[in-house]
Amino acid sequence: MVIESLDQALHILHIEDSPADQGLARIILRRAGLDCRIQTVDTLDALQQALQCQVFDLILADYHLPGFTALDAWALVSPLAQRPPFVLLSGAIGEAAAVDVMRLGMTDFLRKEDIARLPQVLTRAMEVHEARRAKKQAMAELALSQQRLAELTDHLQSSIEEERASIAREIHDDIGGSLTSVKFDLAWITRNTPADQPLHAHALSALEMLQLALGASQRIMMNLRPPVLDQGLVAAVQWLAEGFERRTGVAVQMRTSSAQIAASPEIQLVAYRCAQEAMTNIGKYAQASRVEIDLSDREGFLTLEVTDNGCGMTAAQREKPRSFGLRGLQERARTVDGWLDVSSQPGRGTSIIVSIPLPSH
Repeated sequence: MVIESLDQALHILHIEDSPADQGLARIILRRAGLDCRIQTVDTLDALQQALQCQVFDLILADYHLPGFTALDAWALVSPLAQRPPFVLLSGAIGEAAAVDVMRLGMTDFLRKEDIARLPQVLTRAMEVHEARRAKKQAMAELALSQQRLAELTDHLQSSIEEERASIAREIHDDIGGSLTSVKFDLAWITRNTPADQPLHAHALSALEMLQLALGASQRIMMNLRPPVLDQGLVAAVQWLAEGFERRTGVAVQMRTSSAQIAASPEIQLVAYRCAQEAMTNIGKYAQASRVEIDLSDREGFLTLEVTDNGCGMTAAQREKPRSFGLRGLQERARTVDGWLDVSSQPGRGTSIIVSIPLPSH
């Protein structure tokens, strides 16, 4: 075993049994001005020991060596967590065989008769390796960033739903209770005041306004979190469809696989919100005359499909900046490991399908 040390050197492991070829590689690299520390090995045991003792910047290997080949060396190198570039330097195999071994993951191949090009080949190998390392690191950082963004989105959605439920309870318990008490008082005044008195007319007017306020508070509370959700997803979506049909005059047909769908409250809430957002978008933009809702829990999936016969959308409209409705639905579905598919063509309506896996019991 021979070691040549240089300060601030590139650590190279040379797998070669020929002292002449070892020395020639050193000379060529030195003449090219490459600052290298070269360690040579010529057996698999020495290779394994070297790999265990040190991290190398690059591995340079002959193909045929006594008792083993570069493929055996590659079998030891390829599982390394910090795998260095692996350059094959040999004159014993043809181009086709060299291409085959490079498909295994080796970085480059150079014939020994072209060894004068070794500095350029090693420099390129290091550049390619660094580019791949940087890409891998960037992808890992991107994946981590996406995971954190997904976790933040999940947290925000949960916080929003908790806040909605809290506000709905406050409206029901405080505002709704207070308005109802005032309504009783005004009703008492109207019953106990002569009809020809101005106070009676004012009380009736106030009672009408109060009734409007009560209706508004109930609508706000229902939109925040409808109590009908406690009766199950089918009942909640049916209530949503009836309210949409009543407000817009658009006919809604709903089909379900069963009267009750067994799913966790989180999954039911996501499906309900997706239906709510889809219906809101239809009312605002679709110009539809018919809406169909299909709700199913077959084959281990909760599937909600909302289809309209409206004006449809182009791909550009779905992806336009600050268009967060569909993206919000996608994020909602993702929080329960589901996914969303949108199918739409201009003039042919839109179909939104949400699929969520149901836990097996």
